[in-house]
Amino acid sequence: MHDHSPKGLSSMSTIISPDASEHRLSKGTIFLLAGLAALGTLSTNIILPAFSGMGASLDVSSRDLGLTLSSFFVAFAFGQLLAGPLSDHLGRKWLVLGGLGVFVVGSVLCAVADSLPFLVFGRIIQAFGACAASVLSRAIARDLFDGEVLARALSLTMIAGAAAPGFSPLLGSALDGLFGWRPIFLVVAVFAMVLSLHYVTHIGETLPRRRRTLLKVSTFATAYGRLIINPHFLFPAASVSLIIGGLYTFFAAAPSILLDELGLSPVELGWTFAGTVLIVFLAGFLAPHLARRWGQRRIGMIGLLIALVGSLSMFVFAAAPSFTSFTVVIAVYLFGMGLINPLGTAIALHPFGRQAGLASALLGFLQMSCAAVGASFASILPLAPLSSLALVLSIASGLAILTFIPVALSRQFKALPAHE
Repeated sequence: MHDHSPKGLSSMSTIISPDASEHRLSKGTIFLLAGLAALGTLSTNIILPAFSGMGASLDVSSRDLGLTLSSFFVAFAFGQLLAGPLSDHLGRKWLVLGGLGVFVVGSVLCAVADSLPFLVFGRIIQAFGACAASVLSRAIARDLFDGEVLARALSLTMIAGAAAPGFSPLLGSALDGLFGWRPIFLVVAVFAMVLSLHYVTHIGETLPRRRRTLLKVSTFATAYGRLIINPHFLFPAASVSLIIGGLYTFFAAAPSILLDELGLSPVELGWTFAGTVLIVFLAGFLAPHLARRWGQRRIGMIGLLIALVGSLSMFVFAAAPSFTSFTVVIAVYLFGMGLINPLGTAIALHPFGRQAGLASALLGFLQMSCAAVGASFASILPLAPLSSLALVLSIASGLAILTFIPVALSRQFKALPAHE
């Protein structure tokens, strides 16, 4: 594997996929990219309203069930490091189908689990399958598109992909109420099989043999090392990962805040998650349009500042939280996240067309590592749940701004052509 990436801030060589301009951004492509990207979040959010039923069935507390989230995040993070370079060597097809197949097996194991350790084991298998899907969503987008179209594809993918995890708690609460928690895992398994069928019939392989790389453990370990110290990847990737880590921390903390502290029902929790989708929709729709006019680096920084404002505002209401105050401040955070996510991702991946799988894998690893750390700290801090969430999100947003400053100040960080 050859390193085609830039070596420093002063010299940036843009790698353009030879076939990128030949593809059209169709609804079918968006469905696949969004489905692959959302699979991990979907399989997590859909079970949140069922925690009480799962706990009663397995004779464990809702807090103990938090292990099904943290174990998923850790397996998801590390699994991506292998899936990315494998897809650069073997192509996307067998990694997509294999990952979805593993996810189906893990989902079935979760559905028949009779103890917490067995359920955690099934969740880990789920994570290994879902992580391949997530990596390949970004890698396939990089295979097919470039420049402004890539940024638009990532924005539309985020918008569509937010619908599944946003509305899935409603579906999860309905299934739990009607049939119990076990069929929830079978539903996500069916969704994975639908994605497999759509991929085979409508998309297929997107990485030609001529663009594949050699696979040696020492080679891709070295490539990861070079990538993680490359400022053109590290700064935008770290910024996006910290903000996305905050999003997953919100997902993990929401049941405790909304169900236990604010007294919402599982159905009301589902509607709250569904409402957040509208915020992500709006931000994701605006991000590429605003970036074309004012530059993606500027809009990305504005998104980070908005996320910080939302995070800090949580402290104002932490002592006496209400449903209204909580939803307002988390909406501000989500709007900022919705601006930086597609733009920062495009900036991070754009220079690495020949290493799209590897770069996407490392980005995913950083994101899920931040998610695991954030969710863990939010649950163990000796503070009220909302105060813990506010602290984690504020620190994450502040660090994200610091890591994005070099991107904002240097014109060499650029994925949209000739608009800055």
